[in-house]
Amino acid sequence: MIRVETIKVALPLKKTFRVAKGEARDKVNLITILNNRYGGEAAASVYYGPTITELEADLKKGIERLTKRRSLDLQVLEEIGAYDIHPIARSALIGMVLNYLSGESGRYPWEIVSLGAPVGIRNSITVSIGEPVEVIEAIRSSDRPIIKVKMGGQYDAEIVHALQDAAGGREVRVDANGGWTSAQAEEYIHHLANLGIRVVEQPTGPETIADWPHMKGKHEDVELILDEGLNTLQDYEKHSSHCDGINIKMEKSGGIIEAAKIARRAREDKKKVMLGCMVESSVGIAQSVYMSSLADYHDLDAPQLLEDDIAQGIIYDRDTIHVDREIIGGPSLKRDVVEKYIRK
Repeated sequence: MIRVETIKVALPLKKTFRVAKGEARDKVNLITILNNRYGGEAAASVYYGPTITELEADLKKGIERLTKRRSLDLQVLEEIGAYDIHPIARSALIGMVLNYLSGESGRYPWEIVSLGAPVGIRNSITVSIGEPVEVIEAIRSSDRPIIKVKMGGQYDAEIVHALQDAAGGREVRVDANGGWTSAQAEEYIHHLANLGIRVVEQPTGPETIADWPHMKGKHEDVELILDEGLNTLQDYEKHSSHCDGINIKMEKSGGIIEAAKIARRAREDKKKVMLGCMVESSVGIAQSVYMSSLADYHDLDAPQLLEDDIAQGIIYDRDTIHVDREIIGGPSLKRDVVEKYIRK
């Protein structure tokens, strides 16, 4: 028998997280649980949505279809990918069922979908938008070797000016979240390139992606990474000639099946692949960890931004991510921690 329950949780962050188009002090996500063990997570964007009510409704539709089945097999992952529900809801259900298939077969989740083992994952830590003094101090005091700095705010010029000194030789990546105009992007990319910063994510909005090669100019070693505007393989094919790499998020692609298709195509085209995340626990991060072998860059620090992770099985050690030997069946929920954050 297939039984699925949905739990709403409000996950507090260590501190307010700000990007160019929104901020959050805690994050309300939905956890799906199959047969009281196998989890998935639906984490909406603070800015782009959908609302938690809309997400609950779509999960309900998907669960109703799923629970009509007598059994679950690998084909179900493709079927869920075709459900007419929001991709965030599809991702949660695919992650949940993949963990089920892993647990019931005794095989690692990545083996179920023919992916390589997740080893050597070097993760970035994110510094969110804030006052220049706050941002620079966060960079300077961080003990992480790879730092992703959110930009697209009113203080970007001051922050760029102070970046090199604050970084202290560590690798810095920049994410503008589409917050720059074309003119700003051209100027900031030039300055960042001169500072030795090579990875710049989403300098402008999706409407001006075709102009990115011009914005980059002669700085051929700078990699402009597409995030907003990339959801499906079709989106990749539309925009791939204008960018140097892509940031794949499970919630936008609808789960690991479509995400892996995008990553494989990008690698064939010699594009860089980054795996990103929403603000979510390690339940939601799990699918990205499972397909980490297809990525060049990993931006999967969301559980480190939370006061408490609600699951165990994925281990963060400063800038590296490991999987526990007990990861078969996916991350295990810490029931006592989940209880603290349930929201009715």
